[in-house]
Amino acid sequence: MSGRTEGGAKDHCGRAYSFWTGAFICSAFFASPTPAFAHASDRGHVLLLPTGYYVAGGAFAVAASFLVLALLPSDFPARFWRRRLPLFAFGDGARAVVSLISFAGFVILIAAGLFGSRDPLSNPLPLAIWTLLWVGLVLLQGLFGNLWSWLNPWYGPWRVISRLFGNRKVVNRKTWRPPAWLGCWPAFALFFAFAWFELIDPAPDDPARLAWAAGLYWLLSFAAMLVFGYRDWTRRGEFLTVFLAMVARFALLERDEGKRNEGGRNEGGRNEVERKEGGRLSLCWPGAKLSDAAPLSLSGIAFLLLALSSVSFDGLSKTFFWLGLFGINPLEVPGRTAVIGIGSFGLVVTFVLLAAAFILAIVLGQHLAGSPHSLGQAAGLLVWSIVPIALAYHFAHYLTALLVDSQYAVAALSDPFGLGWNLFGTADMQIEAGVAAGAGSAWWLWNIQAGVIIIGHMLAVLVAHGLAWRLHPRPAGAALSQFPLTVLMIAYTVFGLWLLATPAAG
Repeated sequence: MSGRTEGGAKDHCGRAYSFWTGAFICSAFFASPTPAFAHASDRGHVLLLPTGYYVAGGAFAVAASFLVLALLPSDFPARFWRRRLPLFAFGDGARAVVSLISFAGFVILIAAGLFGSRDPLSNPLPLAIWTLLWVGLVLLQGLFGNLWSWLNPWYGPWRVISRLFGNRKVVNRKTWRPPAWLGCWPAFALFFAFAWFELIDPAPDDPARLAWAAGLYWLLSFAAMLVFGYRDWTRRGEFLTVFLAMVARFALLERDEGKRNEGGRNEGGRNEVERKEGGRLSLCWPGAKLSDAAPLSLSGIAFLLLALSSVSFDGLSKTFFWLGLFGINPLEVPGRTAVIGIGSFGLVVTFVLLAAAFILAIVLGQHLAGSPHSLGQAAGLLVWSIVPIALAYHFAHYLTALLVDSQYAVAALSDPFGLGWNLFGTADMQIEAGVAAGAGSAWWLWNIQAGVIIIGHMLAVLVAHGLAWRLHPRPAGAALSQFPLTVLMIAYTVFGLWLLATPAAG
């Protein structure tokens, strides 16, 4: 667990920029003088537990999962993932209303960032984005499904504009559809800018700085939705929607929505403003929706690997090991501006190494199984097994941020402008920061984090096993094809547990 640091203190999560102006915004923010901010959820102790046993046990558990699955009947994956428990049906009538409420809240948060307190632990904007959105919502998305499709602050305003001008300017007009080769590379570029801002930028928690970035991103994303269509841009360019939709495929709840349209095109090429209402909710096994996922394109593969590598580098960049590689005394960590070059280099290299290791594992697996499928098809399908790992790392990495900073968020939301308000009766609540500090907390935090990482990798092996059967119907071929990928998952389990246990500067 780690975050952004300045002088040894940690911050949390990310920011995004427009595809067209990301480079300009980054350079402008970098050039502007800003103060440094710290969070309360810093790791104030060095873990002194018998971690070697955990690492060995975790590696063994992942390896044993592969061996057990390889010995099961060939129809086991299909029978396992197919099971559903129907719950109830509900419509989408309130979706636009919920999104409009979310948009109104977003506007208030932007105003609070511009005119409220400059303290990121008192201003609700940094806490809402870094903790409630990027940490809390991602985890809820992984449990309950695509909540973001209701909560995102673009859908409601887009529906209003479509209603007001749709008959003349939207429905009867063809929007410019991005070329197929573009894939979701715009979302990849935005996600990289997001990760850079989180990990490298000198002051990502400055409320005013964040308000300008978030507001500009909303405006440019909304403009892109009007130009390209809501559905096309949210599937290709709006990185939060792309990432959260991937995470939602792991959820325990599945909604059978049938045929519907969200601003897509009908057979005549016109935009469809309306969508079919209704859908049945069912309970399913975690990861079951990954089993029937279509293979991702190259851009989708890169996007998902970037999501995992950025969180991994966040943890790695604070370790004594990483800082020692560049001759930095981990007990006298310099300001963030002094490690911008090192951090940028590390972010890129971590992604490249993970991508290379993943592709190598797929190539070796295809060779061992004598697969007739192309590398792109195999990699695009098996990369879905990364989702449980990415979600597990997200939980383990940001657990302390969620426990501590969520309390600050609840308090700050009662007084968004620092005017002495107490809207929800929580402005004066006492923050229990000790929940993430001390020897007792270290023990239970480590066990929860280690357990989640190990279980995440075991579920990834299960998902990969089911996906491998789609490529290789023969038992021997399926087992051989995923053997190198299982080795990679074991290595990543060891790496993840080492990141949690190794001494870190913040």
